[in-house]
Amino acid sequence: MSLNNKVAVVTGAASGIGEQCARKLASLGAAVVIADLNLGNAQKAASSIIEAGGKALAIEMDVTNEDAVDQGIENVVEEFGGIDVLVSNAGIQIVNSIEEYAFTDWKKMLAIHLDGAFLTTRAAIRHMYAAGRGGSIVYMGSVHSHEASKLKSAYVTAKHGLLGLARVVAKEGGPRGVRANVVCPGFVRTPLVDKQIPEQAKALGISEADVVKNVMLKETVDGEFTTVEDVANTVAFLAGFESAALTGQSVIVSHGWSMH
Repeated sequence: MSLNNKVAVVTGAASGIGEQCARKLASLGAAVVIADLNLGNAQKAASSIIEAGGKALAIEMDVTNEDAVDQGIENVVEEFGGIDVLVSNAGIQIVNSIEEYAFTDWKKMLAIHLDGAFLTTRAAIRHMYAAGRGGSIVYMGSVHSHEASKLKSAYVTAKHGLLGLARVVAKEGGPRGVRANVVCPGFVRTPLVDKQIPEQAKALGISEADVVKNVMLKETVDGEFTTVEDVANTVAFLAGFESAALTGQSVIVSHGWSMH
């Protein structure tokens, strides 16, 4: 499944990993849809891709809202005639110890990561099935799809959950040519991670430098952050893979932090 002339929807694509994924898919010939809660930033990201010679459309989407997701995907299909790739990337991070974790924060985390993945999958796969030409769904997991860290109960739970969803989608979608896989990055230096460094330093009572060296990158083989380009290249590889030989899998992109 070459990505040339395919239609790819990327959620949470106005910044960070999502934006880089959209750029990469566009560079390979896909028409990309930048779906994000922040329409203004999504439009800027889409304009940047268009200026670089790509094809892009920005849409406002709250992935936790059933009607918004269904209508957004309908709009994509009306605009581009179908959908071939979904990259379910929208996510946030809230860190706290389990005994202090607010239930509202827990529900918000699971809503964005899991409800969002489910709703966008359901909306996209209906159109993939109807068109009869298959497709690829890529979930943005994490090393925390396989490992646990302190202070991240909701995040770890949600990222583990994406493995289960991808495996079921792979089994259901296989006979109709729809593949589903999970990309599991290690720590990527994005605004989301930059925000976590002082938060973890405070919660753990250590310096910010120690958070980076001894918490975030301690288990890597080379002490390096994963880059947004590393993740986007892996997403593009999975999105364009041409058979169900590679489906229901998780690919860990973490400088060897986690090896499975």
